[in-house]
Amino acid sequence: MDKIFDIDKAKILGLEKGQITVMIHSGSRGFGYQVCDDYIKVMLGCLSKYNISIPDRQLACAPLNSKEARQYLGAMNAAANYAWCNRQVLMHLVRESFEKVLSSSWQSLGMNLIYDVTHNIAKIEEHTIDGKRKTLCVHRKGATRAFGPGSTTIPVKYRELGQPVIIPGDMGRASYLLVGTKKAEIETFASTCHGAGRIKSRHQALKTVDLNNLIESLKSKGIEVRATGKKTIIEEAPEAYKDIDDVVNIVHNCGISLRICRMKPLCVVKG
Repeated sequence: MDKIFDIDKAKILGLEKGQITVMIHSGSRGFGYQVCDDYIKVMLGCLSKYNISIPDRQLACAPLNSKEARQYLGAMNAAANYAWCNRQVLMHLVRESFEKVLSSSWQSLGMNLIYDVTHNIAKIEEHTIDGKRKTLCVHRKGATRAFGPGSTTIPVKYRELGQPVIIPGDMGRASYLLVGTKKAEIETFASTCHGAGRIKSRHQALKTVDLNNLIESLKSKGIEVRATGKKTIIEEAPEAYKDIDDVVNIVHNCGISLRICRMKPLCVVKG
């Protein structure tokens, strides 16, 4: 934790400058992608059945009470549950690793979960439209929830803050923890971005990024990278992503989520 923007709110979250945090950014291991891919085809096949016209195939859809939509939501929920479980298992393994190395329990080390949140998911929520409260299905593709203070969707512990919002950057720069706002509820259906966003596709990164230069660049910053294959490292190269500081400054200045703290990769000091 290299920078705190709001000390009081950070304290409520249990965070302070210089603290070591672990951020787990993992989902359903391709299950959700497969669900999306499968059901785009299903939805494209039923557009004429429901008299729906779309400008882009990625907007394929069906009425929420239709058989196709109910099947999609069931499959999506299964993928989401897999992702929740996956992150819980990873967190458990991280805690075990710290316990083994430091010979202390994770409780005594203060390794409490701050917040677990999903993105790329549809949620049934209430929102105000033209002064009227309505129940909607909000599908956040490339986005995450950002409800403001007082929302009953937020755990009681954080309700006065607004919903914790995690915006991961890349492995060479930083990631952020923010909180949602009432403005987001009004302007963006309580949504904000869920990451820095790519400026290079995975395919482009594989064609343009030199693995050796990438590894050396990260090592010069004291950052060690571990992956099952070279392809994964290249696809996630810092240069494949927008600058996280620029992205977070935009959402903060727009008022749809407010900065609490910045987390930078832990540097390995050798000597």
